[in-house]
Amino acid sequence: MAKEKVTIQDIADALGISRNTASKALNDSGNIPEETRTRVIKKAIELKYKQFAYMDSEHVLTKAPSNIALLTENLPNTSHFGSLLISGLEKRISAEGYNLSIHIVRDVDQDSLTLPNNFDISNVDGIICIELFDLEYTRLITDLGIPTIFIDCASNVCYPDFHADLLLMENEHSTYQLTKKLIESGYKSIGFAGDYNHCKSFNERWVGYNRAVLESGLQVDLSQCILDNDRLFFSKPGWIKQRVAELASLPSAYVCANDFIAVDLIRALRARNVTVPKDIVVCGFDNAPESRIIEPQLTTVHIHSNEMGIKAAEMLLSRIDNPSQPYQVAHIVTKPIIRESTPTIMRANPQTI
Repeated sequence: MAKEKVTIQDIADALGISRNTASKALNDSGNIPEETRTRVIKKAIELKYKQFAYMDSEHVLTKAPSNIALLTENLPNTSHFGSLLISGLEKRISAEGYNLSIHIVRDVDQDSLTLPNNFDISNVDGIICIELFDLEYTRLITDLGIPTIFIDCASNVCYPDFHADLLLMENEHSTYQLTKKLIESGYKSIGFAGDYNHCKSFNERWVGYNRAVLESGLQVDLSQCILDNDRLFFSKPGWIKQRVAELASLPSAYVCANDFIAVDLIRALRARNVTVPKDIVVCGFDNAPESRIIEPQLTTVHIHSNEMGIKAAEMLLSRIDNPSQPYQVAHIVTKPIIRESTPTIMRANPQTI
């Protein structure tokens, strides 16, 4: 078990002052008397509080560098979250004096359950995980005993056993709303495209889709769904084209787990001489740049990526300050965006960003 870190609350309790006063003294913010600030910093050094653990060459109390590590399977510019999330995250932690280091977790790292070579556990105050969906690798990280937050996670995670904070975009209700609008607009056979076991977000979108279909008295026709392993959608060129060609029948609409799948699906349908939106309509999720480039422009769900980055940073900073608080599971609201790939519901419910 990792040694429990000294927190700001520990320093405050030792001096009989409020946590807020101790925090302001350590960060040299607010109107704190110099005598109080000196007492707080000396106590921080005495208790070996990591952020104030040494003096400089002139014996002046100095704040040590603080580091937060971002672990991810993909480079930020290839993540479906995009650079906005990283930007919001980095801006927020920088304001608190933290540096952000990015570490790419390769397939070989996950298969061997090892950390990236450039990850130094002794120099990390907190961890942010993005697009790490292997449950065993998740346990490897949470067992380090370092304050950690996941932005999305494995689909089969069990919250009582998940020793980290979790931030998700709101998935279920937006997908439910889009699917209901399709049904109300006359589309009675609706398929789903995406691996609902890929991650928690995909799973919640699958749940929202199913709930809308079943509540409307319809049935999910699995023969018209494309639920194969997520890696097939991206690792095999032309795979989705072949998969669509093999379908015995097509639904009147598709709800897709994200925009990348939706864009590839539209192209695969064209190869089968099926036109969107004339013959079939398609919805995505994420509001990725591709959703606005494809013709027709894609109905999707907008994610507030910058705000998610800020919220993730705030949740992690709170965990660093108070490691013993209950773990949190939070959702950031999303917004359906109706565009030309679903013209019937666009006419009935016009919506833009």
